[in-house]
Amino acid sequence: MSSASTVIRELAKDVWTFSCPFPVFNFIPVGGRSTAIKMTNGDVWVLASTPLNDATKSKLDEMGPVKYIVGADAVHTLYVGEFKKAYPGAKLIAPEEAAKKKHNEGLMFDGAWGTDPAGTQYGFKSDIKHCYFSGFQNKDVAFFHPASKTLVEADLLFNLPCNEQYSKSSSSGKIPFFGTLNPYTWTHRKLAWTMGTDKEAMKRDVKTVAGWDFERVIPCHGDVIEKDGNKAWREAYKWYLD
Repeated sequence: MSSASTVIRELAKDVWTFSCPFPVFNFIPVGGRSTAIKMTNGDVWVLASTPLNDATKSKLDEMGPVKYIVGADAVHTLYVGEFKKAYPGAKLIAPEEAAKKKHNEGLMFDGAWGTDPAGTQYGFKSDIKHCYFSGFQNKDVAFFHPASKTLVEADLLFNLPCNEQYSKSSSSGKIPFFGTLNPYTWTHRKLAWTMGTDKEAMKRDVKTVAGWDFERVIPCHGDVIEKDGNKAWREAYKWYLD
């Protein structure tokens, strides 16, 4: 994806997003988004989910040294190799399914959720909390940046259509024949329930995230939720919390 189609935006102090078009099956527009956070010690943490084009790399280099590259789940693995090649000194961390998939391509990981012992620390805990959803089909990890009251995630929460991600594209970000998929819809609650392969583990982890004090949600797919993010989470996962 070219720099021309990437929307780079600072959502809060030291929190930047990199949004671009991305169609599933080359048909359904869901958009893609990477998120970078500059930590209090100056290091940069990146959830890598979009191409590392020139504009993206320029902004990351301006922010500071990239020390953490995160794959948010088992399926958002397409571009982590690009990031690791550009920042070989950064720690690369992802769920074990993603690590196994990319290991076959010769990519080495410094940590793998699902394999590492519970409580393993990766070096960013003082700035960013995380919760690994072992009971979710895509093995997602939710991340919380308390300083900006921001939740960052991949497939746990959608907020479609993806207007921002297609704002520099000639294509539409609207979903054909479907309309919207946001946390307040029955469809999203049904999706969240269906994607839960271990309901008890899901109840535990959904409750953990619900206990975080966040206002903003940065999803990989769809527009950023700027306020009432915790309410949106509770609505999407209502069936696990009731």
